[in-house]
Amino acid sequence: MSTRGKKAAIIGAAVLLVGCVYALVLSRTGYGIPCVFRLVTGLKCPGCGVSHMLLGLLRLDFAAAFASNAVLLCLSPVLLVLFALWICRYVRYESPHSGKTERICVRILIGILLAWGVVRNLIGM
Repeated sequence: MSTRGKKAAIIGAAVLLVGCVYALVLSRTGYGIPCVFRLVTGLKCPGCGVSHMLLGLLRLDFAAAFASNAVLLCLSPVLLVLFALWICRYVRYESPHSGKTERICVRILIGILLAWGVVRNLIGM
């Protein structure tokens, strides 16, 4: 395995470990990292509910995951594919720079998430 591959694997393992510890603390105590945007404005950001969505997925409770953040749950497969492409490109070429199609896709995803942030506050989700 290349040096970049080892580095990516170590960072991935560390992120996974921190995520598992956070999930355990959140599921046992109910205390998690609050959303700063929500604390300041009282509104939900596009990412509000991600922790509960991931806990729902860990329990295979798709209804709870969908209720926590429906749009992000639906966009997750696309985000995972983009993330995997970036990691593979980093390991192979040392540069995560994406092609034109990926950049357009990322801009569309950002637009969808921003629109979701507005809509979810207008309709009170």
